[in-house]
Amino acid sequence: MAKAPAQILESALYASDLDAAERFYADVLGLEKIARAGNRHVFFKCGPGVLLIFNPAETAIPYKKGQLPVPPHGAHGPGHLCFKAEAEELDGWRDRLTAARVEIESDMEWPQGGRSIYFRDPAGNSLEFTEARIWGL
Repeated sequence: MAKAPAQILESALYASDLDAAERFYADVLGLEKIARAGNRHVFFKCGPGVLLIFNPAETAIPYKKGQLPVPPHGAHGPGHLCFKAEAEELDGWRDRLTAARVEIESDMEWPQGGRSIYFRDPAGNSLEFTEARIWGL
């Protein structure tokens, strides 16, 4: 019997404007771009994992013979992704986001301890920086 997965390798968000998404994740958040395939997707390295940004209209198209057999997938509407940050990094992230004119929707302390900063990417996805201790990690 297989054991439980050790970690998440990929996380996906969806954005119809990949140019805006690419600028945001590379320039504002500083993630390293791995690859871009036209108007279908842009991928970024994030720690030991990968952040996939897909155009939902493009990923809904079934693959054709000779293409990689990746099944159609996608979501419509905003998603959520949380980035791990150390407590001492959170004020720096808040300042960096504010300087980039990204609205901070919430800056909160969790009852069990830990702080989160919530904001949105250009596609409306809800993003968060938080301390891992909110999950006991």
